[in-house]
Amino acid sequence: MEALFIFILKSSGLLAMFYFAYIILLRKETFFNSSRWFLIAGLITSVVLPFVVYTKVIWIQPAPVVEPIVVKTAVASAPVTIPVSTTETAQYEPQPISNVIEEEEKGFEINWNLVLIAVYGIGFSAFMLKFLLDFYSLNSVLKGKKIKQQEDFKFIDVNENIAPFSYFDYIVYNSSLYTSAELENILEHEKVHSDQKHTIDVLISRVFCILFWFNPIVWLYKKAILQNLEFIADNEASKKISDKKAYQYTLLKITTHETCVAITNHFYQSLIKKRIVMLNKNQSKKRNYWKYYAVVPALGAFILLFQIKTIAQEKKQDLAVVQKDTVKDAQEVIKITKNTTDQELQALKTKLKADHNLDLEVSDVKRNSEKELTAIQIQTKSDSGKKQTIKIDGNKAIKDCELAIGTDENGTKAIVINTDKNFKTPMMVRNERVIVRNMGDSEVTPPTPPTPPTFPSGPMPPAPAVDMSKMPKPPVAPKNPMDKVAMKKFEKEMEEFEKKMENFQPNLDAMSAYGDAVSEIMSKREAIFEKEMEKYELAMEKYNEKMEKFNYNFKFNFGDDAGIYERDMKQYEQDMKQYELDMKQHEKNMKQHAKDMKQHAKDMKQHEKNMKVMEKENKKA
Repeated sequence: MEALFIFILKSSGLLAMFYFAYIILLRKETFFNSSRWFLIAGLITSVVLPFVVYTKVIWIQPAPVVEPIVVKTAVASAPVTIPVSTTETAQYEPQPISNVIEEEEKGFEINWNLVLIAVYGIGFSAFMLKFLLDFYSLNSVLKGKKIKQQEDFKFIDVNENIAPFSYFDYIVYNSSLYTSAELENILEHEKVHSDQKHTIDVLISRVFCILFWFNPIVWLYKKAILQNLEFIADNEASKKISDKKAYQYTLLKITTHETCVAITNHFYQSLIKKRIVMLNKNQSKKRNYWKYYAVVPALGAFILLFQIKTIAQEKKQDLAVVQKDTVKDAQEVIKITKNTTDQELQALKTKLKADHNLDLEVSDVKRNSEKELTAIQIQTKSDSGKKQTIKIDGNKAIKDCELAIGTDENGTKAIVINTDKNFKTPMMVRNERVIVRNMGDSEVTPPTPPTPPTFPSGPMPPAPAVDMSKMPKPPVAPKNPMDKVAMKKFEKEMEEFEKKMENFQPNLDAMSAYGDAVSEIMSKREAIFEKEMEKYELAMEKYNEKMEKFNYNFKFNFGDDAGIYERDMKQYEQDMKQYELDMKQHEKNMKQHAKDMKQHAKDMKQHEKNMKVMEKENKKA
């Protein structure tokens, strides 16, 4: 009940925030469509935002350990366990047993929770009944009437003296009450309601009024929504009507027909004066759109003040504070050596399950070239749910170790590992896992990065020794074609030019062949380089995966002593990433070089074409 009361308060506060923001900042603006969505967003926010809770965790120090002591009393025969602090002495005095039973007479108490629920239920039922009656009234108006379909609208002409209204695609009116001009104005107005689906806004606001009937802000909010919808319809209809004054007279005339259906968009609305004022109001300036964002800081403040849940949690004990895992009664000792085979490990799994009901899983088994164990991970789980993990990792053969299986001080199955001095002391961390690290034998080396490809090189075809300055220049045609002497001279010069060009043509052919050869060679080398780069990128992805695994293994093997090395490895990774970027830039540079070579070959061909065109033009001249 308390949670429901808090939700109602938060929802009402958000609704009031949006309502007063609209009344103070937006009601006089002509951004009617934007105001429509602002008001709908306010309704949705008031319901959704109270359920959006951000959890903030505050870590606190764990409470001091309380040690129980046993005190025997004269009243009870069984010992009583009383938790006390280690710094204080517990005082316990038995209370005398009384045989007198006191009975308290409880007076009549009112359960206010039930009263509030009953009052809410009565109000909800009354307004829901009114809502259903309105639907019935609407159905009685629409039922059995002749429908005239026009475009997307369904027109119904009725005989009842009711104000014109629209309900989704239906537009209902009484044509006998208005002139043709007035009816045209009314229908344009109702078409806007129908086309923009204003009925949805009406129904949403009505549902909120039913759910929160006790909140006066909801009823004011509904009134603001309906009024803004009328502003939208008036504004859009006035754009299609030439005579605005006649439209305003129609508004005044409709005020005499106050009979209307509640859940529809009806032409008659109170506050006709405000509608006429908004019709004649100048368009608001676009810079006033900032007013719609004025509610954002208030929403942020609401979240910070009411929607952040603070949870206090005790800090976990440091993993460095460990206790030795001891076995009270050892039942069996199993020895694992470097020469233990995979078949023996599999048999060990079956034996532990049969004899001790311990689930055993062996993984991460690695061997060297001499088939000796270099790494192994053993995970066990007892019937009590206790889990333990033993892991030995290194590059050399493992030292002999023993698994002692028995019961611990609590009487549950336990397993410990006994090794020689080269291993760390076997530890149990929170009675969950045992880890043995091989510090002396670990030779952890980072993976080797792949070598980036280089752009293919090789001999290029020799460029022909062509002196373009020796290329003959065409003669200039005379300005006056009627000058016979000049024309004869020009013809002789052209014959000489053609002979020189025939002699020079092998040089141009050689240049063209050279450009084609260079272009073909560079295309092949570029294709080879792109394939090598694809292989290099795949190799870099595998290298990054190996680096992540290497970092994890290094932390596991060396623990907190790897701080300096870890920083060096991070720097190494950064250097490798920079190296990769440099190689990509090198690849771009080589591709640009190949493009330049191709462009050079194209320029040579274009130059040859230009010379041939010039030669043809001179011949025509």
